[in-house]
Amino acid sequence: MTQQYLTVTALTKYLKRKFDADPYLGRVYLTGEISNFRLRANAHQYFSLKDDRAKISAIMFKSAFQKLKFQPKEGMKVLVVGRISLYENGGSYQIYVEHMEPDGVGALYQALAELKEKLSKEGLFEGIKKPLPRYPKRIAVITSPSGAVIRDIITTVKRRYPIAQLVLFPTLVQGEQAATDIVRNIHRVEEQGDFDTLIIGRGGGSIEDLWPFNEEQVARAIYQTTIPVISSVGHETDVTIADLVADVRAATPTAAAELAVPVLAEELLRIREKQTRLEQSFLYQLQQKNERFKRLRNSYVFLQPDRLYEGQQVKLDKMTQRLSQSMQTIYHEKSQQSQRIVARLEQQNPAGRIRETAQQVAFIDKRLNERMAHYMEMRQQRLVSAIQQLDLLSPLKIMGRGYSYTTKEDKVIKSVEDLTVKDQVTIHYSDGKVIAAVTDIERFEKE
Repeated sequence: MTQQYLTVTALTKYLKRKFDADPYLGRVYLTGEISNFRLRANAHQYFSLKDDRAKISAIMFKSAFQKLKFQPKEGMKVLVVGRISLYENGGSYQIYVEHMEPDGVGALYQALAELKEKLSKEGLFEGIKKPLPRYPKRIAVITSPSGAVIRDIITTVKRRYPIAQLVLFPTLVQGEQAATDIVRNIHRVEEQGDFDTLIIGRGGGSIEDLWPFNEEQVARAIYQTTIPVISSVGHETDVTIADLVADVRAATPTAAAELAVPVLAEELLRIREKQTRLEQSFLYQLQQKNERFKRLRNSYVFLQPDRLYEGQQVKLDKMTQRLSQSMQTIYHEKSQQSQRIVARLEQQNPAGRIRETAQQVAFIDKRLNERMAHYMEMRQQRLVSAIQQLDLLSPLKIMGRGYSYTTKEDKVIKSVEDLTVKDQVTIHYSDGKVIAAVTDIERFEKE
């Protein structure tokens, strides 16, 4: 009877093995509300997931928790991926969470990742970035007219570079119509064509709040504009597609204004420094030129100008003499060359070659005629010999000696086997033929 009872440990181990071996529990996708959550710094996180009717214990190891891009909070609805197993010591089952993201935002993250991949393949992120102008005159700002962004930009620009003109294009930066409004204002700025820089910005918020700046139409409008664009959307940790497409990304609106304009006081100081350096350089150059002028004025060229040409006259005389000698040498060489050419031409006179060739032609013509006559004589002798040989082989010649041949129905009779009694045959002679009938056949026996 004792063997029929299990220990609690054995039962628990059996149930745990069932949980671990079940393929449907190896990877489970759950949605629920976080409960009993208390953040543990640099440690594993223990909490619960619940809905209206049930609750399950959850554990997320430190390595997986550190990969989260958001801060879980009590009562937050989340989507989790993990495996179900049994905790042996407590005898309770729980989910080991491997991945977690806010419920309702997961689709946005997926859409954002897909759009980033699409635009990256088209080269919108790696395109040539337009440089920001050093001293802008007019700056367009696309943002909400009532937010802190425009106030920060105005304050920073007035403090740093008050001579620049800021033009605000009031824009919706949140909601379903925000993306269309942003694109419309980008086109307005482009159409006016008299702006040096364009700042697009808004304050921080959730991914839903910043979503208009992740729209494809906004990204393409920023990429196609010819004006350098500074993007300042969200906080420093928020990176939107508008930030990736823009020519420059700023962490805050203040930083965007600082990137757009220099400090006027510093620029004026640089101008004064350069002015001073220019004046000093000019005075130095003037002094150097005056000293050179004095040296030149006291030189012999101006005091005794005739000396300027003495060396040139001597040089001219020498060059004239060298030119005359060179001309004589060249004339002598060309004259000798001409004489050699005339002598070679006389040696190549065609009259002698023509006479020699004519003699060769006459000799060849004579030999050709002799050869033709000899050839015709040989052919004539061969023809006579062939005729004699044919005449000796002619059957008529043989029949003239008393031979004849017999035919039956135009076929030559070669054996008595080809004849029967009463057959009519034709006997051919050299001077005629005889038609006869066969009366008897005598066969010779073969030995």
